[in-house]
Amino acid sequence: MMLNYDAPLYRPPSEAKSLIFQVTLGCSFNECSFCDMYRSKEYSERPWEEIKIEIDMMAKQLPDTTRIFLADGDALNLDANYMEKIVKYIYEKFPKLERISCYAMPMNILKKTPEELKKMHDAGLNMFYLGIESGSDVVLKKVTKGATSKTIIKSVNKAKDAGYIMSCMIILGLGGKKYSKEHIQGTAEVISACTPQYVGALTLYLENGIKDEFLQKYSGEFVQINDDEALNELEGLLDKIKTKEEIIFRANHGSNAYTIKGTFPQDKQKMLEHIRWMREHPEVVRPQGLRGF
Repeated sequence: MMLNYDAPLYRPPSEAKSLIFQVTLGCSFNECSFCDMYRSKEYSERPWEEIKIEIDMMAKQLPDTTRIFLADGDALNLDANYMEKIVKYIYEKFPKLERISCYAMPMNILKKTPEELKKMHDAGLNMFYLGIESGSDVVLKKVTKGATSKTIIKSVNKAKDAGYIMSCMIILGLGGKKYSKEHIQGTAEVISACTPQYVGALTLYLENGIKDEFLQKYSGEFVQINDDEALNELEGLLDKIKTKEEIIFRANHGSNAYTIKGTFPQDKQKMLEHIRWMREHPEVVRPQGLRGF
């Protein structure tokens, strides 16, 4: 018997082999105009009795599990004491467990006190996946992110201070042609100011269900960038990130036209050189038909 997930179910690419428990359903914010992941669901928090049954069942079936991801998009919205209870019980049941992670919105990190964040971390919640998306306040407002560049920086640093590993996502093309420069400038500034341990670059992909809403919020001024312009954004981002702390950078998501990876600061020049090489070799571009979100 396997878990009966409440679809749709999402997890970060790096959690592909993780066991997933849905401790919340949907997203309590659910207003970002570029995301339709949880539009079909109403946000709810699952009761302990249901979660406990699923943990007990999977502990018998998959006792050697080493990684667990807590879904849906808003697990961190749970009360800190409740999250601590869930995490502690999971570690009791899975003796080989190495990591528990979940998605995190800036507002949910900021709502928790430093003591609450530390308590959940000490219980075994190790890693947050947080969407920066953009460092431009204009772009963040237009896509209804529910955060500003300052609150994003503050939330990432607050989580890092409590001991969490931070894996953050940005979206190439989110500002369209008009706001491309300030989107990249602001995003580089945010990354430089909070230095997450991991940064992943995706490319904007608008599902049909949200495309009209996204364009409407841009009041008709959004023009999507092409592959060459996406590569320019990637180059500008890498060039403008300034850090002495290590950041593992990946732009290998299925939505991207071009793939690049490396570690800041030591691989910065090598990545920039590879971008210039890719510009001269358009045959390495990922075909449109092979891209997805």
